[in-house]
Amino acid sequence: MLTKTIEFKSKYGRKVKILEVPVLKEENPLYFRVNLKLQSFITKIVTQNLTKTTYNFREYIKKTTKWSEYEEIYKTEELKFNA
Repeated sequence: MLTKTIEFKSKYGRKVKILEVPVLKEENPLYFRVNLKLQSFITKIVTQNLTKTTYNFREYIKKTTKWSEYEEIYKTEELKFNA
């Protein structure tokens, strides 16, 4: 699973970092759902005036979705012969 980190400044001027955002292709059926979750997560962060600067998107997905959906989003392919 390929993930990325998003950094931006909030409306209060503090630097915010969101870790472990999954990279999905547009034709993936989960692409739209993950983007909606990411958008709502960023909105939640921006509207709150907290001192925390680093957030983990994987933990947010774990809390807000069904376990089966979480596993589909963050599935890792097993390597053959433990390579």
